[in-house]
Amino acid sequence: MSEPVKSESLWQRLLRRFRPAPTEPRRLTVDDVTVVDRPMLRRAVAGTVVGNVMEWYDIGVYGYLAVIIGRAFLPDASAGAQSLFSLGVFAVTFVARPLGGIVLGQLGDRMGRQRVLAFTLIMMAAATFLIGVLPDFSVIGVWAPILLIVLKLAQGFSTGGEYAGATTFITEYAPDKRRGFYASLLDLGSYMGFAIGAAFVSILQLTLSADVMQGFAWRIPFLVALPLGLIAIYFRLKIEDTPAFQEAQDAAAHAADEAQAAADAPKGVIALIRAYWRELLTAFVLVAAANTVGYALTSYMPTYLTGTLGYDEVHGTLLTLPVLVAMALCIPLTGRLSDRIGRKKVLFIGSISAIVLAVPAFLFMMHGEIWSTVLGLVLLAFPVTFYVANLASSLPALFPTSSRYGGMGISYNLAVALFAGTAPVVMEALVQMTGSSLAPAFYVIGTSIAGFIAVVVLKESARRPLPGAMPSVQTEQEAIELVEGQDDNPDLDLDELFPERVEQAADASGGADGAEPAEPAEPEKV
Repeated sequence: MSEPVKSESLWQRLLRRFRPAPTEPRRLTVDDVTVVDRPMLRRAVAGTVVGNVMEWYDIGVYGYLAVIIGRAFLPDASAGAQSLFSLGVFAVTFVARPLGGIVLGQLGDRMGRQRVLAFTLIMMAAATFLIGVLPDFSVIGVWAPILLIVLKLAQGFSTGGEYAGATTFITEYAPDKRRGFYASLLDLGSYMGFAIGAAFVSILQLTLSADVMQGFAWRIPFLVALPLGLIAIYFRLKIEDTPAFQEAQDAAAHAADEAQAAADAPKGVIALIRAYWRELLTAFVLVAAANTVGYALTSYMPTYLTGTLGYDEVHGTLLTLPVLVAMALCIPLTGRLSDRIGRKKVLFIGSISAIVLAVPAFLFMMHGEIWSTVLGLVLLAFPVTFYVANLASSLPALFPTSSRYGGMGISYNLAVALFAGTAPVVMEALVQMTGSSLAPAFYVIGTSIAGFIAVVVLKESARRPLPGAMPSVQTEQEAIELVEGQDDNPDLDLDELFPERVEQAADASGGADGAEPAEPAEPEKV
C-alpha cells in the first residue's frame, strides 16, 4: 500500500511563492575588459626596456673590466686573489638586492610602479658614475676597495627593485595574448645592454694600450653611465602607472567592507610569505636555475676564457660579443613562441637543454680553438634564450596585482643573490679547488635539474588574465569577441575572475526547485 502524500502547510506555500528568484551568476561584459592604449603601451615598453639596458650595461662593463679593476684596487695581491676579489665585489652587489627588492617591492605595491622605477634608475646611474670617479688604491689606499664595495651595495639595492618592477610594469600593460612577446623585450634590452657594455670595453682595449687602460681608460665606460641614465630617466618619467594597478587601487578604495578591503590591500612581508610561499618558492627555483646559466655566459665567461683557458683579454671579450647579440635578437622569438604553445613548454626546453648541453659546451671551449670556443658559447646561450625570455611573463603571473611587485621583489632577488650573483665566484672557486675546467658545467646541471622540477609545478599563464586583473586585449573588436565566446574560452575562468560567482551558484542551487530542507525524522519508538 502506498504512503499517503503529506499535505503542504500554508507557511510552506507562502515561502515557495514569495522566495526571490535566484540571481544570475556574474558574467564578463565588454566594460570589464581592458583595451590596451597602444601609444601608452609603446611608451611603457620603451621606458622599461631602456632602464634594463642601463642596468645590464653597468653589469656588463664591470664584468668585462673585472680583471683590470682587481689590479687597480688590490695591486699587491696575486693574480688569483685579484680575480677572486673583483668577482667577489661583483657578488657583493647581489647581497643588497634582496633588501632592495623587499623595500622597493613593498613601496611599488603601495605608491605605484612608475615612481619606484624612476627612483631605482636614478640611484643606479649615480652609483655607476661614482665608481668611474672613485680613486684607486694608489691614491687612498685601503679605502679604495672599501668604497668600491659601498657603491656596489648601493647599486645592488637599486637593481633589487629594477627588474622586479620592470617585469611587473610591462606584464600589467601588455595584452594577454601577447604578454610573452612584450615581456621578453625586457630581456632583449638586458642582453643588448650587456653587449653594448662589452662592445664599448672591446673598442677601448683594441684602440688603447694596456697601460692606458689600466691607468685611466677603464673609468670611461662607468662615466658614460650618467648621460645614459639621464636619457633612460626621461623615458621613464613619460609613462603612467599600469591600468591593473589603478584598478586595484580603485577596488580597494571602494571596497564593500573592511574584510574585502584588507583582502585586496598589499600585504606586508610576513603576510605575503605566508599567503604565497608556494609561488615564492617556485619563482625562486626558476630564477636560480635560469640565472646560473645566464650569468655563467655573461659575467663569468670573460674570466673563464682569460684566466682558465688562456685567452688574452681582448679575445675573452670579443668571442662572447656576437653570441650575446645573436641571443638577444632571438629572445623575442621565444617570447612569442610561449604565447603560442605556452610558457611551460618553452621553459621545459630551457631546463632540459641546460642539463644536456652544459658538459658539451664546456668541452668545446676547452678544445682551445676559436671556432670550438664560439660553438661552446652558442650551446650555453641556447638554454638561456628559452629560460630568460619567459621568466618576465611567467613569474608576475604567480601573484595578484596587490602583491605582485612585492612577491617578485622577494623571490627574484633572493634567488639572484644566492645563485646568479655568486655564480662567477663559485664557478671560479670550483675550478681552482678541483683543478678541472669542467667543474662549472656540473654546477649548471645541478641548478637546472631543480629548475625542471619547478616548471613541472608551475601553473600555465599564457593567454590568460593576470591574477587579480580583468582580461586585457588590443582592440575593441577583440573585447567583443572575448565576451561573446567567454563560455567556450579555455583561457578564461569566470569563477576566478569573479569569486562571488561561487556563492551565487550555491544560492541558486539551494532553492531553485522550491523544495524545502528535509525535516528531521522522528526518533523510532522502542
